[in-house]
Amino acid sequence: MLVPGYGGGSLADLPDALLAALGVRAPDPDTATSSGAGPPLVLEPADRVCLFLVDGLGAESLKAHAETAPFLSGLAGRTLTAGFPATTVTSLCSLGTGLTPGEHGMLGLTLAVPGTGHLFNCLRWTLPDGLTMDPELWQPAPTVYQRATRAGLDAVYVGPAEFEGTGLTKAVYRGVRYVAADTVDDRVARVHESMRQGAAHVTVYYGDLDAAGHMTGWGSQEWLRQLAIVDDMAQRLVAGLPPGSALYVTADHGMVNATEKIDAESVPELTQGVALLGGEARARHVYAEPGAGQDVLEAWRETLRGKAWVVSRREAVESGWFGPRVREAWLGRIGDVVAVPYTDLAIIAPSRHRVEAMFTGYHGSMTAAEQHVPLLQART
Repeated sequence: MLVPGYGGGSLADLPDALLAALGVRAPDPDTATSSGAGPPLVLEPADRVCLFLVDGLGAESLKAHAETAPFLSGLAGRTLTAGFPATTVTSLCSLGTGLTPGEHGMLGLTLAVPGTGHLFNCLRWTLPDGLTMDPELWQPAPTVYQRATRAGLDAVYVGPAEFEGTGLTKAVYRGVRYVAADTVDDRVARVHESMRQGAAHVTVYYGDLDAAGHMTGWGSQEWLRQLAIVDDMAQRLVAGLPPGSALYVTADHGMVNATEKIDAESVPELTQGVALLGGEARARHVYAEPGAGQDVLEAWRETLRGKAWVVSRREAVESGWFGPRVREAWLGRIGDVVAVPYTDLAIIAPSRHRVEAMFTGYHGSMTAAEQHVPLLQART
């Protein structure tokens, strides 16, 4: 089990390090990530920083296909851990706030809204018809972009037009100046344009590598084609940065290819006493009916023996999976039982998540392939 290295070695530690490189001091201790697990992450000072966020670019998969990404593979850097679960919404919020999952509350892809009996999809920002979720209530912590703006820095996010103004964007990117750009050429151009115009903190996102991994598996021909695009994009980004700039390349998670799937909706031992099945295939939040928590824990533990870590909410929290502390208000978002495969198993739920059930590649767990993400740098 690779418990994330919160406190110097995780994605949650990167935002403060980027701001510090620009001369912006860390927040007050009572609002900062706290761990003692290791020394703080320190980056060299720069006049401007560009963070290239590649969805799904695991450090292990990049190393396995270095020949397809020669530019990235030649950059200096280190490895970080994504955080738990190793999934997009959790990692984006860690990068957006500089807080651990236990502090910011985005503890998985689909989470129970306590007291409602409903699941909330934090990526699509969807609830059953008639219900809505205020991004600032679900994720109330200030963002690093708000801190940058208060410090007099122009913070820019370059990403797909379809994500501008969504609930997730409002939850994790508050305070940023969103610049919509859909093609690779447009994103590279908008980054260079923004930095020439004085933007000091620019984030640019690319998501097609992750999409290819989900549908055809990491290491597939389509995935390799996307990796080559990412490599070329990184090289082009560096080539146009103003002098005194730094490019950092990282990812939100890695990926594994599933060789086995268990349908959690059709196995009686996995359905009895279960009120809601949340999370995702590699990091399941299992919400039990009242009084059934221990029985559900025992049934899931026995059924998945030798394939997954299955623990209670209390065990997951006390083991530091979500960070050194979980806010009291967020505890109800965590499943009564948390099931995390360590083999190449996907725990699917076809009636609720039909497309996910058909995936080849998955992420979320605490294996090295999913947790390890690169932090590469190039300077001008």
